[in-house]
Amino acid sequence: MLDIKLKAVAMATKGFMPEVEGDALFVAACSACDELPRLPIVEVGTYCGRSTVWLGAAAERCKTVLFTVDHHSGSEENQKGWEWFDESLVDANTQKLNTLPTLLKTLQQAKLGDAVVPIVAESRIASQQLNFEVAFCFIDGGHGELPTQLDYAGWTPKVAIGGRLAIHDVFSDARDGGQAPHDFIYRPALDSGDFVEISAVGSLRVLRRIK
Repeated sequence: MLDIKLKAVAMATKGFMPEVEGDALFVAACSACDELPRLPIVEVGTYCGRSTVWLGAAAERCKTVLFTVDHHSGSEENQKGWEWFDESLVDANTQKLNTLPTLLKTLQQAKLGDAVVPIVAESRIASQQLNFEVAFCFIDGGHGELPTQLDYAGWTPKVAIGGRLAIHDVFSDARDGGQAPHDFIYRPALDSGDFVEISAVGSLRVLRRIK
């Protein structure tokens, strides 16, 4: 399991990953990287780096690297007037949301700089440029219909055979949360026949690529 000091850093970081789901993410990433040594991990949707600590620790343990992708200006649901807006993350000069300074502080506290490569870019652009297979891909980016469709199209083809696709905020019932990750990532992955589900913890789903 994650080192207790690293877990303290993760839980003190702004974000939406419950501890039990973070632990499941760490175990799944370690398992995938053990089976597919030397292949990297990708995280889509960094925010302030809470889940990045779990994934960065997995990368460090497995002697690989985590590429974590975010434009750092916040998803739609993070903007002013929406439920998940956090005014403390607004840049005083630009008056716009900017989570990058908080991420860099998180990585410094966690001492994971050698295992984590932040990529400041739109998910769609990054997926077009990173042309390699990954052992583990965690998608937790924008939760709207279009962002989830683009993340599915851009990132799932990069998961190696035997690799894992992890998806956060998967809710089959609309009363529990938004439906986009379920409808446009989770279901298409299973319906494609390329993936099978291997674990479910809270709203986290982990699928294994079989073909």
